[in-house]
Amino acid sequence: MVLFIRYLLFALLVVSCICAALYSSRSRRAKDARERGLYGAVTNIFMGLMLVMLALIAMFMFRGSTVAVIVEAVFLVLGAFNIFAGIRNRGYFHRMKSKDAN
Repeated sequence: MVLFIRYLLFALLVVSCICAALYSSRSRRAKDARERGLYGAVTNIFMGLMLVMLALIAMFMFRGSTVAVIVEAVFLVLGAFNIFAGIRNRGYFHRMKSKDAN
């Protein structure tokens, strides 16, 4: 069961890394500032998910070390902040884009 969870977390890590790279390139290529902001926000969400997955993988691989616990906690906090900031920014740019559509 633990092996299945490790593989699942690794697969989610790879998917979030690929999605973050794709949305980052979309963000850099977008001409409109609102689209650039939307893509950047989604990039932040996927980067946060990637950091959370890294922390969870580290939790399953390393046990008991003080340094590992500190690194895991830092990754979890940074990941949660990135997810929160990405969701907040996505809502802001989505509202901004829908106002212009009206």
